Amino acid sequence: MIQCHLINYSACRIQSGKPATVKVAANLVRLLSYGNKNMLETGLIVGGWDKYEGGKIYSVPLGGTILEQPFAIGGSGSSYLYGFFDQAWKEGMTKDEAEKLVVKAVSLAIARDGASGGVVRTVIINSEGVTRNFYPGDSLPLWYDEMEACSSLLDVLPPGGPEAMSI
Repeated sequence: MIQCHLINYSACRIQSGKPATVKVAANLVRLLSYGNKNMLETGLIVGGWDKYEGGKIYSVPLGGTILEQPFAIGGSGSSYLYGFFDQAWKEGMTKDEAEKLVVKAVSLAIARDGASGGVVRTVIINSEGVTRNFYPGDSLPLWYDEMEACSSLLDVLPPGGPEAMSI
C-alpha cells in the first residue's frame, strides 16, 4: 500500500512538474484509507512542509476522512492526552516549545498506557528540512509515582536489605 502511495505521489510531481504539496500527499493517503476501509484498521497522520502552504498537519481517521488540524495525536496512548493538549498547546509555539510539549505528552502516555513504548522519537519538518531526535526512556520525566529505571532488582531493595544468596 505504501508503494502505491509513493507511485501516486511521484505521478503528481511528474504531471505538474513541481513537488506535490502536503495536502496532495494527505489526499492520496485519504484515498488509500477509504479504498481499503474494510482491511485497514488504523488512523494516520500526515504532516509536512511545502513552499506553497508552509507547515500542515492532517488526520486521516478510520474510513478515509481528511481533517486539517493545528495538531494531531494518535495511537493507543492518545486517548489519555486530549485534555492535556487542549490545555498545553498554543498557536505560534517555537520549535523548542513544541518539541518539549511532544516529549512531555509521550512520556505521559507511556506512564498510563502499556503499549506506548518506552522512548520518544520526534521529527521536526520545516523550511530548513527534517530534524530527527531520540529521547531514551531513562531521560524522560516520571509521572504518577513511577519508579526510577533500575538495572537490577537489587537496586530497588532498601539499604541493609536481604543479602545475595551464596551457592
